[in-house]
This record gives sequence, structure tokens and C-alpha cells, in this order.
Amino acid sequence: MSQVAATTEGLVAAYIGLLSLATFSIYTGSWSSLAKPPKVHGQKPNVDDDEDDQDNDEFDDRLSAADAYIFPIIGSVVLLGFYFLIKYFGTEIINYILGLYFTVAGIGSVWKSSLTILRYCMGTRWKAFSRYSFVLMKDSKNLSKVSFRIPSIVLFPVSAVPSAMYFWSTEAKKPALLTDILAMSFAHNALSLLRLDGFWTGCILLSGLFIYDIWWVFGTEVMVKVAVGLDAPMKILWPKSPYLSSDAGFAMLGLGDIVIPGTFVALALRYDLSRSGHRDYRRPFSKPYFTVAVVAYVVGLSTTMGVMHFFKAAQPALLPACIFSFIVTASIRGELKQAFEWTDSSSSLTITKSDEADSKDHEQPRSEGHADGVVKATAVESDKDSSVSRKEK
Repeated sequence: MSQVAATTEGLVAAYIGLLSLATFSIYTGSWSSLAKPPKVHGQKPNVDDDEDDQDNDEFDDRLSAADAYIFPIIGSVVLLGFYFLIKYFGTEIINYILGLYFTVAGIGSVWKSSLTILRYCMGTRWKAFSRYSFVLMKDSKNLSKVSFRIPSIVLFPVSAVPSAMYFWSTEAKKPALLTDILAMSFAHNALSLLRLDGFWTGCILLSGLFIYDIWWVFGTEVMVKVAVGLDAPMKILWPKSPYLSSDAGFAMLGLGDIVIPGTFVALALRYDLSRSGHRDYRRPFSKPYFTVAVVAYVVGLSTTMGVMHFFKAAQPALLPACIFSFIVTASIRGELKQAFEWTDSSSSLTITKSDEADSKDHEQPRSEGHADGVVKATAVESDKDSSVSRKEK
């Protein structure tokens, strides 16, 4: 079937669709980059603590300035590698290998991002579900422990469906909906794990990748060749039609245009949380830097799309918009020096007893009759029984 020409209305619809998906990914990914509030100093662990919510706590490393300097170099090597693979081996075998890889990785990615969004939407009602733990022990020593709640089990097979359908699709091009589901989950998880250690590092990273974009997009055919040739969930797609028809083809936005500026937006949210004086993100707090960063991303991406539409030429306005918005906001607030000196680290996430008490005021009472379970090998115990047995020991 021949492809029809896209109308202006169709292109505008595609731009709005891509902008919405990208902004949603950055917004949810930014919130997931906030670590769970740490334990209060001097307080014993509570058996009701959400251990299954500690997804991010084990990833304490941050991207430093030294990492940011070499990031564009690594990106260039990877990009050139894909370019030569496509040039000399074609796209069929490369797309098959990538499809297999992203199928396996996509199961865990969709599952984790779905759980994160579900927990965020349910709030404290999440604790109404029973929690179970599998503990691997050697003698009396705990070697490993995995905790989960009932929705985690239910969502796992559901999360495998997009990956399975993506891999077994026989269409010449993978379905756009499946590509978008996998790509957005990868973006969400990347933002929750790829954390900058400060604004200075963020400015170095975005500036370096700004030069990277100028060279590879405008100076060579490499970026376009790779983006068009690879049929993998490393981009989000939207049909060029107000009726979501695929007859006119799809508009495309690479994950790099989501994840890279998204790391800066997520950093702004963590800075707002740090500025608030409270380390519990469940409490309401002022978010001036995060709000401005999100608006700057929307404006920057809209400007890029507008220039491409009217002048048929790409221009990298996205990354400078993020940096400029931060500098202007910090300067107006008289906090530029303070913001650049601030360092994001897990050690700064220390809350006081007053913070803990305030956060509990915002929690809903826990429903009676939902006992949590702890599974040790084949034995099943309630949390209450477990705490009693520990006291006896």
C-alpha cells in the first residue's frame, strides 16, 4: 500500500502526540528518580515499611562531571558502530538481534514502570495489599530477600504481552503502539536510574551533547541513517493523521531527546525536594525549578518541531532551553551560586523525627485485616509473627 502525503492537520496532531508522550515520560520518570524516604536516625526498622518500594535505593551512584565529559564520546562510538553495522551487514540481522534483546529487556522494563506508576496513583492505599517476602538463608544469615505485593504478581504476565507481540510481529515495520509502550518504559526506567550529581554536571552533559547533535545531525548522514534504519524501541512514534491512521506514515522522536533532557528535569525536582527542608516526597513541597524545567522542555521541543515543519531543517533548541531556564530561574531567585554548589547524593536524604511525624499525618490509616506475609523457604509467617520471633531471638 502506497503512503499518502501527510496533511498539515496530520502533522500538527503528530507533533502534539509526540510532545505529550515525551512530557509524560519525563514527568513520571522524574518522580520515580526520588528515592524512598530513608529511615529516621535511631529508629528501628518497621515491619510495615515498604521494602518492595526500595527500587531506587540500591542504585546510589550518580553521573559525575568526569562521566559527563566522556558521555558524548561514548555516544559517538556507539552511533558509528551502528552506522557501520547497517552499512556492511544491512538492517535485517541487526533489527532481529535488537528485537530479541529488547523483547527480554522490555518485560522487566514494562513491569517495573507499570508498578511505579500504579504505586504513585494508589498512594498509601498500596499498603492495603498483602506483602510477601522470599528470603534466601544460610543457617541463620539472610543472603537475599525479595519483597512484593499482589499487584506485582498480576502485572508481570501482563507486562510480558507487549514484548511478546513485538518480537513475534510479522509486519515489515513493528507496530507503533508496541514500539511506544516499550520505548516509554525504557525512558521511564532510564530516568529513575540515570541520576546527575549536580547542575554543573548537567550543564556539562547537555552542552557536550548539544555539540554532539550539531555534528552528527547537521554535519553527517550518520544520525539520520541509523534512526531510519533501526526498527527498535529506541524512539516513540505517532501517526501523521488526526484520525490515528498510519496511511501517511509516522512522526518520530528519539529516546535521546527524552532521556537526556529528562535527567536534567529530574535533577531539578530532586533539588526542589532538597530545598524544601524535608526529605519525604510524599509531603507537598514547592517545585519552582521542576516546573520551569518542564515548561522549558515543552517550549524547546515545540520550537524544534516548528522549525522543522516550516523551514524543513532541524535545529537543536531543546538542550539549550533546559540549561537557559535553570540559569534564569536561579538568577532571578538569587540562588545561582547555591544551586551550582549543591550536590545530589543519597547521604543528603536524611530526615528527622519531625519529618517522619509530618509524613505520617498525610498517610491514610491502614486497613485492618490485611496481614502481610513473609515467606522463608516454604514457611509462611505474618509480619506480626515475624516481629515477635525476632524479639524472642
